[in-house]
Amino acid sequence: MKIDILAFGAHPDDIELSCGGTLIKEIQNGKSVVLIDLTKGELGTRGTAETRKVEAAKAADILGVSLRENMNFSDGFLVNDKAHQLALIKKIRHYRPEIVLCNAVDDRHIDHGVASKLVSDACFLSGLMKIETCVDDSNEIQQPWRPKTLYHYIQWKILQPDFVVDISAQMDKKMEAVLAYATQFYDPKSQAPETPITSKNFVESIRYRAADLGRLTGVSYAEGFNVERLPAVDSLFDLK
Repeated sequence: MKIDILAFGAHPDDIELSCGGTLIKEIQNGKSVVLIDLTKGELGTRGTAETRKVEAAKAADILGVSLRENMNFSDGFLVNDKAHQLALIKKIRHYRPEIVLCNAVDDRHIDHGVASKLVSDACFLSGLMKIETCVDDSNEIQQPWRPKTLYHYIQWKILQPDFVVDISAQMDKKMEAVLAYATQFYDPKSQAPETPITSKNFVESIRYRAADLGRLTGVSYAEGFNVERLPAVDSLFDLK
């Protein structure tokens, strides 16, 4: 299987919150996209692993992605070790993405930083031919594959992006995908405990943070990303 973009998130909703608009735009441009959630978000204060699964499927449908998987790693106790790296290497070699998107390099939730480094390490190791992995339920050896680029989206913390993507035309659909996680965000009728992401201000911040990045770059809304290696363009006129 060969896809254009493979997006990882430590928890269901990480991807929608941080790069949902970008993925919608690339899908509208004909690119193939697969999502992989590393955990089920089972430690979340609101909702359950089961409700998150239903919400994640609904959000994926709104985004228009080809496929969504869950690695069933342990929420809150995510680790970057050989076993977890090999599990992701198998996925990277299976999907053979050109671009990988993953969690912020530094963030409030401890799983986010771990996931960021785990995915980055797995992308590098996936290109090493002496690391052998097999297709699930068979002895067929997978071929090495290293994505051309890996970008980290921005989450809770306000990090300085290395570049932004104009999502002005995709902002409303991004919000629709985010709000598919009805158990997780602002609901004035809910009797569940409050969390940092259940306030009305948090939901509003998704739009006003995108608006602020847009303000800085001359568009209505934008999403920011950090890079691991210096990006290059063929011409100064490629820059907007």
